[in-house]
Amino acid sequence: MADPAVASLASDPRLHDIAAGVLGRSARPFRATLFDKSATSNWLVSWHQDSALPLRARTDAPGWTAWSVKAGVIHAHAPAEALAHIVALRVHLDDSGEDNGPLRVLPGTQAHGVLGEDELRALAASVRPRECTMDAGGVLAMSPLLVHASSKARDGAPRRVLHIEYASSLQMGAGLELAVT
Repeated sequence: MADPAVASLASDPRLHDIAAGVLGRSARPFRATLFDKSATSNWLVSWHQDSALPLRARTDAPGWTAWSVKAGVIHAHAPAEALAHIVALRVHLDDSGEDNGPLRVLPGTQAHGVLGEDELRALAASVRPRECTMDAGGVLAMSPLLVHASSKARDGAPRRVLHIEYASSLQMGAGLELAVT
């Protein structure tokens, strides 16, 4: 979010309106991550949820676990109640097709709350995954609780996605405040 171009895009009224449709008018961007798959940078991501949030300070609070520091920023895994106030908008900078490692999701799994490894494996074995292909310029909204993954790209086509996270408030309760990163 410190990059002016990213901050400008994250504040674009079209994106804010999408986030506000999920979180309410107070929706505010707090974190952005660029995913850049290419022929030289190709990886897979196993089934997971995005439960770690950046925080301004550590405050012991019920349900907040696995405290760590990444790139100088405090993070903790949040409880489902906090994650319900977050939405991610994935802005596709390139086409995301079947062959360049698109996002795969297990539909409906965001309703299960924060899951353990055994629960993730069981859902991955029982829920039919859906590939989220999209043209460049498309935007996909997703809950951090949605179980998702991606495969390695099978072709050399780039797949860049700017993943921008919004919260209904930077205040997460119990003295916890999201860090803007």
